[in-house]
Amino acid sequence: MSAMKVAERRRLGRSSVPVTALSLGSAAVGGLYAPVPREQGTATVRRALELGVRYFDTAPHYGAGTAERRLGAVLADEPRSSFTISTKVGRLLRQRRAGEAPDDSGFPAEPAVKREWDFSADGIRRSLESSLERLGLDRVDIVFLHDPDDHEDQVYAAAFPALAKLRDQGVVGAIGAGMNQSPMLARFVRRLDLDVVLCAGRYTLLEQPALDDLLPACAERGTSVVVGGVYNSGLLAGGTTYDYRSAPPELMERTARLRQVCHAHGVPLRAAALRFPFGHPSVASVLTGCRTPAEAEDNAALFERDIPASLWKDLLAAGLLPAGAPLPA
Repeated sequence: MSAMKVAERRRLGRSSVPVTALSLGSAAVGGLYAPVPREQGTATVRRALELGVRYFDTAPHYGAGTAERRLGAVLADEPRSSFTISTKVGRLLRQRRAGEAPDDSGFPAEPAVKREWDFSADGIRRSLESSLERLGLDRVDIVFLHDPDDHEDQVYAAAFPALAKLRDQGVVGAIGAGMNQSPMLARFVRRLDLDVVLCAGRYTLLEQPALDDLLPACAERGTSVVVGGVYNSGLLAGGTTYDYRSAPPELMERTARLRQVCHAHGVPLRAAALRFPFGHPSVASVLTGCRTPAEAEDNAALFERDIPASLWKDLLAAGLLPAGAPLPA
């Protein structure tokens, strides 16, 4: 049987920045898909702390600053050395002008702001300064470039050099990029000196495209990986959505087969989904989003479940994992 602890810590790449094995993403407490009352959001963060989570990820995009403010309100009461926090750059926030339509952002109750892409050196600095103000902190530990899918050239020309300068100056401890795809992240890892990448949805129990490009690059370069989206937007958690839209029938069927094998071993599918990424040595943390304290408790309990090694072998035998996939110890 294998088990892990929420509070296990690993360092990112060659940096001195530690993260806990289970971490909390703040898009949900920022109101993704549906509003979350302020008291509920802050109670969720506090419960995660009580359960041993010490790495928190946020971004200006999440509720147009709402998630950063809620995280900051809770973490203000914690010793600064006791937690690790990351935020993201690439989107600047400004007040909406009269007559401007709201952003199609997925955060229905956010403030009246507009997001503007900006991966310039000045935009990177301004974004980080604004995040620190919303968080009420004097520093963050990690800064990610956020979804630079349509801005790859600007990453090489301006955004990465700006982040590297902040790291060299000691303003931040680690730098990286966060995306919902693996090919561009793999190019960044091979071309740039990144400490960490945040890969969402592309290295999960359901699908593993990052195994072909990103993870080999990270292993070669000594770059750590934070894995997000381990439930594939809800499909592996009992829902019917995949990549934020209705799941196609073939993925519904594959999920049912995964659940059947897990059930035969007495393991909830979500517990296997949380553990699977740790088979790869480059994976430092799994990032989950919670809307309530009860969801934080549930994720922590599932994360620390004993999982028999025979489960992974049966998934391989059933063709539900690729041959040669690294399996959790």
